[in-house]
Amino acid sequence: MSNPVVPRRSRSEGLMTHATRAVSAAVLVVAVTAGMWALEIYDYAAGNRLDAYGIRAHDAGELPQILTAPFLHGGFEHLMANTMPFLVLGFLAAARGIGRFLAAALIIIVVGGLGVWFTGSPTVETLGSSILIFGFFGYLLGRGLFERNLLDLVIAVGVAVFYGTMIYGVLPTDPMISWQGHLFGLIGGVLAAFTLRRRIEA
Repeated sequence: MSNPVVPRRSRSEGLMTHATRAVSAAVLVVAVTAGMWALEIYDYAAGNRLDAYGIRAHDAGELPQILTAPFLHGGFEHLMANTMPFLVLGFLAAARGIGRFLAAALIIIVVGGLGVWFTGSPTVETLGSSILIFGFFGYLLGRGLFERNLLDLVIAVGVAVFYGTMIYGVLPTDPMISWQGHLFGLIGGVLAAFTLRRRIEA
């Protein structure tokens, strides 16, 4: 018995799909970035009240704050330093599919946040989108390794070339910077790429 013939998508349909994904990715990442700026403006006006929603290590009562910490910052300088890499790496991660991007972001937030909670200092609140930025970095590199796709490999190489020096951020070189957030965010990104990879049947 013959199998039904499934018509292949035309090249124009494929281009439209990629264009739609790119636009959706750009809108989502810009919206999240705008939300972080809105939160920081409110935080400034409220006397840094939101800083209390960062991660304080070893405090079980603050475990839920692993979900809020990546969207808060310790001032405008901190947020400005994170904005461009968040936009670029976030867009590249989201452009291959919003659903997988959201799943990857959740894995990064949980793994990165728990890593900070277990290994960070209990005397400070850790916050900032660096967890997500390093997570997207690891996710994009991981996709280049785990996906059998030329585009993902090209993106991974480009990210490694332009953002490769980020890897030094996982080292404990500055007591004012959470290297734990960087390290475990990166690990979360690689784990997300492996978990969400497309499985190809032989």
